Amino acid sequence: MMDLVIKFLVCFVAGIGAGLGTGFAGMSAAAVISPMLITFLGFPAYDAVGIALASDVLASAVSAWTYGKNKNLDIKNGLVMMAAVLGFTMAGSWVASRVPNSAMGSFSVFMTFLLGVKFIVKPVMTTKESMTALDPRTRMIRSAIGGVAIGFICGFVGAGGGMMMLLVLTSVLGYELKTAVGTSVFIMAFTAFTGAASHFAIGGMPDLWCLAFCVGSTLLWARIAALFANKASPAVLNRATGVVLVVLGAVIMAVNYL
Repeated sequence: MMDLVIKFLVCFVAGIGAGLGTGFAGMSAAAVISPMLITFLGFPAYDAVGIALASDVLASAVSAWTYGKNKNLDIKNGLVMMAAVLGFTMAGSWVASRVPNSAMGSFSVFMTFLLGVKFIVKPVMTTKESMTALDPRTRMIRSAIGGVAIGFICGFVGAGGGMMMLLVLTSVLGYELKTAVGTSVFIMAFTAFTGAASHFAIGGMPDLWCLAFCVGSTLLWARIAALFANKASPAVLNRATGVVLVVLGAVIMAVNYL
């Protein structure tokens, strides 16, 4: 019974971080849940990633639905980017399997922290009016190119998809922050489902209690974060997103290295 209580507490806390990261910033739950399960519950890395990806599916889907309901989602260009991400993730994985890659594991953690600092120091204040001023064909081309870069890096490094998408959508495609996050979680719902399905098909089902606890907690907190984000002003949302990313990045670094 005590083991079940410990599992619940670890998974619930991991779900808080993962859900807030997903709802506010389109961050992958794997960046939070995986190190928590590995460190505090002794899970094999493969099982931990599978649970994290499964947690991402519903959390990203409900976040995307919330952003879409508030007209903060670009499905057309999101589909273009998603196709490129999925295709080039496989290419990146193939290249990574042939290159020594021991130093790349911490990429996602440091990127999370630095991107959080960026949102606090230099917030994204693009408006929807200026965002839509970009030629649709140009945006579609940039979406495809951005998806290629994101997919290859994610496949090579093994993490960082949500953060890379948020950075590309805001800095390269000129999206305002809410639409960038909404489009990012829309893509993440599909990529996480693909990843979770392949993990479970190859490695079998993980601990079902931990799976249920992580999925439930991440879904709850992602929904809360997405509701808040869609009602917040751009300035408040930038600060909130930055704080969440900085705290999560610092905590994950502490869990991994201390």
